[in-house]
Amino acid sequence: MGIKDEIKSLLAKEAKTMTEIASILYKTENKRTAMSSLSQKLKNETIRYREIRQIADILGYDIEFKKRK
Repeated sequence: MGIKDEIKSLLAKEAKTMTEIASILYKTENKRTAMSSLSQKLKNETIRYREIRQIADILGYDIEFKKRK
């Protein structure tokens, strides 16, 4: 599963939209984060780790790295 699908899954679980996330990012970052820009980054898989971390934080999730068995 790619990052786009992971984020979409989390959005669905939390009943949030990409527009809501972009709006919250705009308010917290004090910069323009258009929904289309965010969607394009997810589609092209060019989104930065910092942005993923912010989205996870907004949705109430932590990112965890686990050693494979």
